[in-house]
Amino acid sequence: MDDEPLARARLRRLLTRVGGDAIDIVAECVDIDELLATAARVELDLLFLDIEMPGGDGFSALARWRGPRPKIVFVTAYPQHGVRAFDVRAIDYLVKPVSAERLRDTLDRASAGASPAVEASETEIAKRLPLKIGQRTHLVQVDRIDLVLAQGNYLEVYADGATYTVRGTLSDFHARLDARAFVRLHRSAVVRIAAIREIEPAGSARFRVALRGGRHVYSGRQFRDRMEALLHGHAPGGLI
Repeated sequence: MDDEPLARARLRRLLTRVGGDAIDIVAECVDIDELLATAARVELDLLFLDIEMPGGDGFSALARWRGPRPKIVFVTAYPQHGVRAFDVRAIDYLVKPVSAERLRDTLDRASAGASPAVEASETEIAKRLPLKIGQRTHLVQVDRIDLVLAQGNYLEVYADGATYTVRGTLSDFHARLDARAFVRLHRSAVVRIAAIREIEPAGSARFRVALRGGRHVYSGRQFRDRMEALLHGHAPGGLI
């Protein structure tokens, strides 16, 4: 399902070329309502679903789904939704433009039942975070991110000796991370707990937090409870 005619036409040609007689395209839909109406009257085995669609998005379509779901493959121009896609048990996540080789892998996965591949893909994506910088998307190892600093409308992500500057809010970025592994210590700073080397009082309910890579950050007064939890050896998971 895709609202762009050219994108649908290209995917249809690829499916015909790669899948051959094994693929029977029974419907094409341009919005969420048409998809749900089609699903109510047509039996679907495999659904190629876009993220951004008129009437909602692919995830809202699945939330409104009634009855057994077909196997889901997301096809989108947005790489940042990969983890969420596997949370709803998609068997694959394709980023446009889709190549014939990549589509062949997807069809093989669908015909094989997909369960082992889904587990592997989910684990792999969960370990990496896509950071879109200009026209490129960098896949950064989550366990290599030591510090995220808010600078106006942008974020500086310090990971594995490099600094990535991306647009966004710190709250949204922190929500993409495991709350058991990352803690917000200031309104403009999120730190990976395992990267903390030393904590020392800095007065006025603040603390100086030294990181393994040599950087340091000061905690905010309103985040004192999180610092106290760290000082007592407890990960303040779930605190945003």
